[in-house]
Amino acid sequence: MLVEWHDGLSVGIQEIDEQHKVLVELLNALHDAIREHHGREASVAILARLADYTRIHFTVEESLMRILGYPEYDEHKQHHESLIAQLHAFQQRVSDGEAITFELLHFLRNWLTRHIQEGDTRYTEFFLSRGAQRNWQKKGWLDRFWSGIAG
Repeated sequence: MLVEWHDGLSVGIQEIDEQHKVLVELLNALHDAIREHHGREASVAILARLADYTRIHFTVEESLMRILGYPEYDEHKQHHESLIAQLHAFQQRVSDGEAITFELLHFLRNWLTRHIQEGDTRYTEFFLSRGAQRNWQKKGWLDRFWSGIAG
């Protein structure tokens, strides 16, 4: 496994943690596809799903930040935009015929874990102080939506 989920990656809000787990699963699936030589098409498809889900996740986080008045919104959004631009550049390189490399995987792993541990954990207490719940009462719409597409 490229990334193993552990408590250090938890922000303490189930909705966000579950979305982060999907990102970890997709990153691990991409790693497996490359390591086990599943072929270019499989790797490109997983990279596309990873990029799409990343955009969805960032939209959810940014929406919560705007709704709750998070004071570090602009800085956090800039980090999101930077990763999206880098993901798009990687996708373009792959589209131009370049192979998906372990360099990309390690970049994504390092970015994701650092972003969660250094950036996302900073908003937890703020979100909770504004009424966010640590745990769901029901399965979230995004999880239901994504599992219907991913399945």
